[in-house]
Amino acid sequence: MKKKLLILLLLTGMIPMSCTDDFDELNTDPTKASGTSFDPNLLLPSVQWRYVNATAGYNGGILFQSMWVQILASTTSGAANYYSNADKYVISSNTNSYLASAWNTDYSAASFAYEMEQLTKDKPALSNLMNTAIIMQVQSLATISDIYGDLPYTDALKAKDAITLPAYDTQESVYKSLLTRLDAAITGLDASKPLVTNDAFANYKGDVAKWKKYGYSLMLKMAMRLVKVDLATAKTYAEKAAAGGTFTSVSDDAYVVSDDANGYTNGNGAALSTPADVYQVRWSKTMIDFLKSTNDPRLGVVAEVPVAGLAGSQNVAAGSSDPAIQMGLPNGYDLNGGATDISRSPGYNGASGSGADITPIGKYSRPTGVYRSRSAPLFVQTYAETELLLAEAVTRGFSVGTTTAAVHYANGVSAGIQSLARYGATATISAAVADAYAAAHPLVAADALKQINEQYWAVNGTLFNFVEAWNNWKRSGYPVLTPVNYVGNFSGGVIPRRQVYPTTEATLNAANYNAAVGRISGGDIWSARNWWDK
Repeated sequence: MKKKLLILLLLTGMIPMSCTDDFDELNTDPTKASGTSFDPNLLLPSVQWRYVNATAGYNGGILFQSMWVQILASTTSGAANYYSNADKYVISSNTNSYLASAWNTDYSAASFAYEMEQLTKDKPALSNLMNTAIIMQVQSLATISDIYGDLPYTDALKAKDAITLPAYDTQESVYKSLLTRLDAAITGLDASKPLVTNDAFANYKGDVAKWKKYGYSLMLKMAMRLVKVDLATAKTYAEKAAAGGTFTSVSDDAYVVSDDANGYTNGNGAALSTPADVYQVRWSKTMIDFLKSTNDPRLGVVAEVPVAGLAGSQNVAAGSSDPAIQMGLPNGYDLNGGATDISRSPGYNGASGSGADITPIGKYSRPTGVYRSRSAPLFVQTYAETELLLAEAVTRGFSVGTTTAAVHYANGVSAGIQSLARYGATATISAAVADAYAAAHPLVAADALKQINEQYWAVNGTLFNFVEAWNNWKRSGYPVLTPVNYVGNFSGGVIPRRQVYPTTEATLNAANYNAAVGRISGGDIWSARNWWDK
């Protein structure tokens, strides 16, 4: 991974935002490769890293979605008040910067992927790389659309063609185009042709079979986004994905291993190893209660109660992971001494420590040290997600094979537990334990959609894929959450359902931005629903 990602140092700054102008310099600068000699494989890790980085750490996921869907919680006082965006839906001093990060970084990923496509489209020997580039464009642009709604698409990524103020396409048209492109790209992958190199997905190594399963798993996820707004399209593409072949085991999980020593830092780990965050970021009561309710084996791996007292709660020394004492922090409370002070929350069990070394939040569970590693994995797609989505597809009557919803569900539950092993030995739960837990907690037909989507939330929550947990919550309505209605919140007391557009769009691309906003009920607001969010 280190060797693969070092190439990013050479590419940093070549494609800011969605512009690819600097590639023209390849034709004139004698110190750089020409367009014909440059190996476009070198761009692939840039695409993959920028994609996973777009929703990690302070790029948005941990500062917005992690607490919107009550995976994490924070008292958001003092030095860590930037978590007010997440826990209480209240503007912080840097909200405008945070909300633009996913947009900027994902468009950067799409730009690299677009340039890969342009450099390979007339080279049959590089068709696998071209199709991989298209798959990653689909992944990046779909994520932007899921977060923000309508987006520049047809005219995007074309600054070299003098299109610098791109119009916004509707999410409906974008999704249907992306599914069509994705289908063609997967079909075009060919194991008889040269494999892609410099693949940053840790266990892929350019393997065409794995990339096909990756593409079809992405297709399934995108198809299931549409079940409430376009059931026919959802059914068509879900069935096509299942027939093509989605992930079949945890060995197919798509993830990137971060490399802090060389500058490719896991943003979540960086955030949670910041002193103020160590102290104030805890697991939400909603998540801990969910795991405790079924004696989930993940609880003793993902959660710890810090060492007693203020000093112990502020440092990274390992706390107690005894499942019996884990307690989640309720969302929406602070340390300000008023009506919303944590000491006034229902079930509050007292401060930790004594005298000058006392803290009112010391007894609440925080993420364990595996999440504080700055070289931890960042997940893109998992076998657990795919199996849970197939369980829902079967429940909805889609023709996605002969496996029952109950078996897909059990596979997904077990896989979600096993995937934690990517964080290292201390996070590893054996397949036997995971399978036994899944068998002891089978799918109940009457509650199938609830169970499936609650597990989807738990899987992505414990793997720190916060944006995906939020997107699927919007789509499914599960888990059922009680929103925070903190004074001064920016969403009218409801859980935000989109990020508003970057402020630069209103100033630099005003006409197209205004046209897009005019299609949003209520305008460019956090509580508006996008096309598939019904």
